[in-house]
Amino acid sequence: MGFEKDLLLLGLVCLLGKCVSDCKFGYSKNEKEECVDTDECKENLYPCGNNSNCLNTAGSYFCQCLSGFEHGGGSQDFEPFSGLQCQDRNECTDTKNNKDICGKKGTCQNVDGSYWCKCEEGYTNSGKNSTPCSDINECKDAENNKDICGKKGTCQNVDGSYWCKCEEGYTNSGNKSTPCSDINECRDAENNKDICGKKGTCQNVDGSYWCKCEEGYTTYGNERTLCLELDCDSFSEDGRPSQSLGGLADILSMMRNSCLSLSNPSTAAVGKVDGEALLEKLFTATEEILSPGQLDSSDGVTELLDTMEHSILLIGPQLKANRTKIETTETDVEIAVQKGNIRPTGPIHLMTENASLDTDWTTAAGMGTYPGFALAALLTYKNLEISMNESFEDLKEYKKDGVEPSFHVSSRVVSVVVSNPSTQKLNRAVNITLRHLQDKVESSEMRYICAYWNETGVWSTDGCSPQHSNATHTLCTCEHLSSFAVLMALYPMEHTFGLLLVTKIGLTISLLCLMLCILTFLFCRSIQGTRTTIHLHLCICLFLADLIFLAGISRTKPEGACRFVAVMLHFFFMGVFTWMLLEGVQLYRMVVLVFNATIRPLYLYVTGYGAPLAIVIISGIIRPTGYGTEKYCWLSLKDGLIWSFYGPICLIIILNVFFFIVTVWKLAQKFTSLNPDLSKLRKIKAFTVTAIAQMCILGLMWVFGAFLFQEGTTIVAYVFTILNSLQGALIFIMHCLLSKQVRDEYAHFLSCICTPQKKRYSDFSTTNPSSSQSQGSRSGQHTGESQI
Repeated sequence: MGFEKDLLLLGLVCLLGKCVSDCKFGYSKNEKEECVDTDECKENLYPCGNNSNCLNTAGSYFCQCLSGFEHGGGSQDFEPFSGLQCQDRNECTDTKNNKDICGKKGTCQNVDGSYWCKCEEGYTNSGKNSTPCSDINECKDAENNKDICGKKGTCQNVDGSYWCKCEEGYTNSGNKSTPCSDINECRDAENNKDICGKKGTCQNVDGSYWCKCEEGYTTYGNERTLCLELDCDSFSEDGRPSQSLGGLADILSMMRNSCLSLSNPSTAAVGKVDGEALLEKLFTATEEILSPGQLDSSDGVTELLDTMEHSILLIGPQLKANRTKIETTETDVEIAVQKGNIRPTGPIHLMTENASLDTDWTTAAGMGTYPGFALAALLTYKNLEISMNESFEDLKEYKKDGVEPSFHVSSRVVSVVVSNPSTQKLNRAVNITLRHLQDKVESSEMRYICAYWNETGVWSTDGCSPQHSNATHTLCTCEHLSSFAVLMALYPMEHTFGLLLVTKIGLTISLLCLMLCILTFLFCRSIQGTRTTIHLHLCICLFLADLIFLAGISRTKPEGACRFVAVMLHFFFMGVFTWMLLEGVQLYRMVVLVFNATIRPLYLYVTGYGAPLAIVIISGIIRPTGYGTEKYCWLSLKDGLIWSFYGPICLIIILNVFFFIVTVWKLAQKFTSLNPDLSKLRKIKAFTVTAIAQMCILGLMWVFGAFLFQEGTTIVAYVFTILNSLQGALIFIMHCLLSKQVRDEYAHFLSCICTPQKKRYSDFSTTNPSSSQSQGSRSGQHTGESQI
C-alpha cells in the first residue's frame, strides 16, 4: 500500500511540471536552493513494513528486520519495494545455530520475535529467560534456604538438587532433602529391639539416648550401651588368702566399692565415672604387692592375676580414650577400647617394652550379644617371674630320653584380657611375642616353651605352642587367653656318664691320698707347726666332704636324711674354703712379716670351724627347706640359699688370689738372692713346684666353676671335675712326696718296718733328743722359707 502511494505522488508531481528536478534522485533542495539528501525514513511512515527498521543512506535507504525476525530470503537486510515483510524467526527449531539453546535441563518456548527457556525443577536461568538452564546450588542460597538441613545437618549440593547429611543420632526420614531431626531411638522398636537390654529403660535425649539400669546392672557410664550385669562378688574377700598378701585386700575393697557404685542407679549417672583415675589407683596399689618377697605361693600369684584381670574388665569400658598406656616400676599396660552401636572389626596390635599382642576386634568382642563396646588389654609384670619360677608339675611331657629337664621362666609374665566372655576356645588364635630375659643362643640342651598359668596354679602348655624363637624373642600362638610366659627347659649336659665316672674314680683316689696326708701331718714330727696344723684340718674337712659326697649326694630318700647330708656337705665344704683362707693368711704372714708368723691353734680352730658353723646355722634358720632337692642332697637353687655357699667362696677366692700374687712376688725376690752356684734350671723348678703347690692348696682351680653356667663348656666341666676330685691326690703329691723331710720320714718308717722288731724298738727308744730338736729346728727353718 505504501509503494502505490509513492507512485501516485510521483505522478501528481510530474503533472504539475515537477517531473524534471534540478537535484538527483533521493535529493531535494533546501531553503537555500541546495540539493541535500532526502530522509525517506522520516518522510514515509513505515516505509519498510512491520517488525523492521528503516535505515537512511545517501540518496536512498534500506530496510532491516528486528532481532528475532527475518526477511523472506532468510537475511536481516532487504531492499524496499520488494513486496516482502519481516517474519518471526523460530529460535527453538533453529537447531543448527542454537543447539541446546536452553541446556539439557531446559525446554525452549518460542514467542513473537524471541524465545524463553523453561527450566526443570532444581535448575534456573537466573531471571534471564533466554539463557540456558543451570543447576541451582541450594546450599549457597542462604537467604531463601537458611538452615535448609537443620542445625544437625550438612547440605551437600548435587546436580539439580541437594541432600542433607545428618549427624549421628539425627535423620531426615529417608527424604534426603529435608532438614535433619532427632532420632527417637527408644521408639524405634523394629531396629532397636531391647536397645537397653531386659534390665534397662531407654531415655531419649536430643541426638542420642541413654539407658537407665536397674540395680545390679550398669552401662559403665556410656550412653549407648546395654545394661550389663555386674559381678561385684568377684572382688569379695570371702575364701581368698588375701590377708597374706599386703595390699591385695585394699585393691579388692576399692574395686568392689567402684563396682557397687556403678550398679547403683542413684550414683551411676552418665558422665560421672573417671576410668583413667581408677586405673591409675589400681596400678599404684599393686606396687606393694609386686615388691620382692611379697608373693611366695602359687595361690597368691593366682589370686593376684585373677584380681587384675577382673579389674581391667571393670575399668576398661569406663576409659574415654581409645588407647590408654600406663607404666609403673612393676607393671606396663596398654588398653584398646572401641565403642559404638556397630561391632568393630579389623586388627589389634598392642605393645609393651617386653611383649606384643596381635589379634583382631572380632576375637576381642566375641560372637555373642554385642554390648556396645569391645576391649583388649596387654598387661606385663616386670618382676613377677621371680615368684612364678616354680610349679612345673604339668610339664612331664618334655622328658627327653627318660630325663626330666629343669625349667625356669625365661620372659616377663604377661596377661591378655579381652571383653569376649568366651576365651577358653577362641575361633582364631592370638599371637603373643615375648622377649627373653637374657639373650641366649639355641642349643641341643635348651628348649623354649610357651606356657600359661592355669587355674590350679601351675604352668601348662595346652593350646599354646611356639611358632618361632631366636636369641632374643619367642613368638607364641595360643587358642585361649590367660597369663603367659616363655619357659626354658634345660636338659642335662652331654657326657653325663663320663663326668660321673671321672668324679667317682677321682674322689676314691683323693680319699686314699687324703687319709695318707692326715696320717702324715699327725705323726710326722719334723714338719709340725702352724702350716701343718692348717694342712691337717683342711685335709680332714676335704676328706669328710668327699666321703659324704660320694656316699650320699644322690640319695634323696628319706627326705630328712637327704637334708642332713646337704647340711654336712655345706658345713665341710665351707670348712675346706675357710682353712684355705687361713692358709693364705699364714702364707702372707710368713712372706711379708717373716718373723712372728705363728698363729695360736685356738684362733685357727675357732675360725676354721666356727665360721662355717655360723653360716650353716644362719642359713638353716632363714631357709630351712632349702637343704635337699628332688635330684641331689645339696642346696636349693630356687630360693637363693645357694648364695650362702657361693658368696663366701667368691670372697675367699678373691682374698687368696691376692695372697697368691703377693707370695709369688716375694718368692721371686727370694729366688734371685739364692746361692749363685744354684743353676737357673733348679731355680725355675723350685719356683714352679712351689707355685703349683700354692694353687692347689688355695683352691684357685675353683675359678673354673664360674664358667660352668655358660653353654658349650664341656671341656671346662671336665677340667673342673678332674682338678677338684683329685685335690686330695695333688695335696699328697705336693706336700708329702715332694717334701724332702716327709720323704726322709717315710724312708725312716719303712726302714723300721724292714729291720727286726728289737732293732726298731731300740731306734725309737734311743733317739737323741738334742739331735731331734736340732733337726726340728733346721726343718722348721727349711719349711718356713724354701719348702713353702
